[in-house]
Amino acid sequence: MRIVQLANLYSPVSGGLRTAIDMLGGGYAAAGHRRALVVPGPAYTRQDSPHGPVITVPGPSVAPGYRLVLDPRPVLRVLGRLRPDVIEVSDKATLTVAARWARRRGIRTVLFSHERLDAMLAPRAPRGMPLEAVTDRWNRHLATSFDAIVVTSAFAAAEFARVGAPALHRVPLGVDLATFHPVPDVPSGGEVRLVHLGRLSAEKRPDLAIGAVAELVRRGVRCRLDVVGEGPCGQRLRTWTDRERLPVRFHGHVGDRAAVARLLAGADVALATCPIESFGLAVLESLACGTPVVAADRGAAHELLAPGAGTAAAPRPDAFADGVQEVLRLPSAHRRAAARARAERYPWTTTIAGMLDVLTGPPPDPRPHRLRERIRG
Repeated sequence: MRIVQLANLYSPVSGGLRTAIDMLGGGYAAAGHRRALVVPGPAYTRQDSPHGPVITVPGPSVAPGYRLVLDPRPVLRVLGRLRPDVIEVSDKATLTVAARWARRRGIRTVLFSHERLDAMLAPRAPRGMPLEAVTDRWNRHLATSFDAIVVTSAFAAAEFARVGAPALHRVPLGVDLATFHPVPDVPSGGEVRLVHLGRLSAEKRPDLAIGAVAELVRRGVRCRLDVVGEGPCGQRLRTWTDRERLPVRFHGHVGDRAAVARLLAGADVALATCPIESFGLAVLESLACGTPVVAADRGAAHELLAPGAGTAAAPRPDAFADGVQEVLRLPSAHRRAAARARAERYPWTTTIAGMLDVLTGPPPDPRPHRLRERIRG
């Protein structure tokens, strides 16, 4: 089977999206399929990789390290040359035109939904905008355009279930259990070691991690926080920690996955602050390292937790500080074993098998899909 993956905003700094696409692409190739990846870049390029060709088409920079295809016609020309059997689209905007192109040619298309649209737009939408109605309209369009839609969590599924999407599949992501693994516990001298892994952007709420440290310090808890990631909020957060002399170290973007794993494994508790996370790959990576997680009680990240492996907290600094202290009441060996056991339920092999089941689904119907208008939960 010839599988073409299309993705916007794919780059060395794009975190979970890049990890998911690369792991899936490698799995498709290992299963004997021919895989190609098409992403935006500064110009046309083609490079061979162990998992198949990686092709870039022109796409302007929309943020440091991120590019977006605005004109999809070059993508469609590349698809014509690749002649895929199935197209996997990791985008809800400009690349969705590939679905119409494919349907005319009898090619199956699958939308991989990496984010929940209403949650992403809520902080940016004008006051009074009927956001649910607007996103429902676009999601109905996506559901009728693609032959299948894949989501990774119950939270991510809700926006498509709300419009009665007829071919909705839930396929959780996986974690590299070899790279992300526990290490022997090193005595901390009574200091609580915290870590936050994620992009430093407003919607991810990294301020909650800094606020939790400030609250723990106020309570007399000796702690330190390692922040792994970069983004537009980085300078503001650094200024805050410098002003208040908080025990926080900023590592910036760390491209070496083994180095990230060492930082996660060396912590006592990981903080997953994003309240609109559609899955929580950083949560899984922390759990795989034997590090329990305090996750926001909104979004999907808390769905990955289990007794002993962490707890959910309201998106407030004091609640995250409470969560850290709650987790630390458990014996270290117990919480680390529970965290690792939880992560072991999510190997990438299961994710790849689930995606291949969707990709090899029934041939596309050339007639437009019609959605039932009733809402189902």
